[in-house]
Amino acid sequence: MRIYSEEFTIVATVEFNNLSLLPLLYGEHNANINYIEKTLNIRIADRGNTLILSGDEKQTKLGEHILSVLWERLEKRPDTEISPADIDAVIHFSDKPAPIPRSQEDRRKSMSYNPAASAPSPVVNLNPALENSNAIQTKRKSLVPRTQTQAAYVEALRKKDMVFGVGPAGTGKTYLAVAVGVEMFEKQMVERLVFCRPAVEAGEKLGFLPGDMREKIDPYLRPIYDALHDFLGAERVEKMLERGEIEIAPLAFMRGRTLSHAYVVLDEAQNTTSTQMKMFLSRMGEGTRMIVTGDPSQNDLPYNQTSGLKEASEILNGIDEIAFIQFTNSDVVRHKLVGKILNAYDAHK
Repeated sequence: MRIYSEEFTIVATVEFNNLSLLPLLYGEHNANINYIEKTLNIRIADRGNTLILSGDEKQTKLGEHILSVLWERLEKRPDTEISPADIDAVIHFSDKPAPIPRSQEDRRKSMSYNPAASAPSPVVNLNPALENSNAIQTKRKSLVPRTQTQAAYVEALRKKDMVFGVGPAGTGKTYLAVAVGVEMFEKQMVERLVFCRPAVEAGEKLGFLPGDMREKIDPYLRPIYDALHDFLGAERVEKMLERGEIEIAPLAFMRGRTLSHAYVVLDEAQNTTSTQMKMFLSRMGEGTRMIVTGDPSQNDLPYNQTSGLKEASEILNGIDEIAFIQFTNSDVVRHKLVGKILNAYDAHK
């Protein structure tokens, strides 16, 4: 039975039975609840361990689904922090309808629904990020994909020997590649992690920078260091660098080598020449995984020079053992404004 008011139709009442997890679900000063209300344009009334959702039926069902997904995540990992980005991720995954793989009985074990006030659960895809096969688990930190494309990317990183991740900045191409690399290293699936990128920047040359070679290239490789520090910690990263378990170098240092039993990431690959890309891909040895990431729109090569990333995507696209994952502006997981900025630039072009 639905109860009508002047502005809203009450369609769902959700009750949670573990009071200790509620502060994590609701957020500080109900920040997460307020964010769901604002994003979906619905009303959520807080009655202790019960939430009453009201508004447009479709949006209210989506709100109910978001809460169920976040609740399941907290039950599996009570140390998880829920943020607006996590809420956005569930919305991303819910764009394409699909049957919910869990039974209603399983869901009622942790959340009870008032049949007199609840509409049927939305038939939307349960967030694949909650599945153990999609979550990236390292000793220091765990990570889940936040969009469908990220989930496909993580799956490819685990299953394919070579993966190309192509798309705009802020989509997690490099960060997820580093995360899976650390996961594989900790599981002893690879013996070392190798990260490189072409030393090409607009208007700057390495030779004019102060310091030794590592000090010269470190600013160019800062995003990789930041990701490694997140998953390993700064002290452990330094020790692994000393032992040779992590190697970070400019692409030119790869020439003449064979990389075996390694997890190798080439970042900013849009700035490779055709010759450099061919050289890099041919370094692949036994037991090695290779990941190539880049954003074709941020090409710093001379105007008349073909990007090795663009050429490789055209030449190698028919090889089954190689996965090509194409990210779009909708996969941007930075501030929401970033996606709008990228769309505006694309429209202007």
